[in-house]
Amino acid sequence: MGLVTPISNHQQLQVKLETLRYIEQAATLFRRSFEPVDIIFNLKGMASGIFCSNGTQTMIRYNPYIFAKHYAYSLTNTVPHETAHYIMYCLHGLNGVRPHGVEWKQLMREFGVEPHRTNRLDLKGIPVRRQRRHTYACSCSQHQISTIRHNRIRNGHARYYCRNCNGELVTVK
Repeated sequence: MGLVTPISNHQQLQVKLETLRYIEQAATLFRRSFEPVDIIFNLKGMASGIFCSNGTQTMIRYNPYIFAKHYAYSLTNTVPHETAHYIMYCLHGLNGVRPHGVEWKQLMREFGVEPHRTNRLDLKGIPVRRQRRHTYACSCSQHQISTIRHNRIRNGHARYYCRNCNGELVTVK
């Protein structure tokens, strides 16, 4: 089996409408209105969806490949899951409640969906983002570290140490 083809424009529209339907359901439940959220289909990797906010812009990003392979499941589980995160953000801000806490779980139940944090979907054929590894060394061995950790070291924001010899990891040139 090759790579999965992302969902069609028509299916994207259905996902957007379903997201808006859950927002309207929350508006009725909480007796207040909620601004529409940007809905983008550019997520890659192993997550079906994610709610993001940087303080000025909010968005729900959906994985068009996972939606294509597991469309019915994603429509009935991922859409309410991410919409519930958006509603919790609107009600409580970024740090007001735990992401999968009591309030989020209650809203998921109000949506008629069991509140699960993750799914166990077959991801065969889904493009998965692979992080590049960087070689570092201590006094006893070499280590492969992620790009995130590499950038933290390079920018002076972190130091990492070997679990065996407790020596600081340094880049191998």
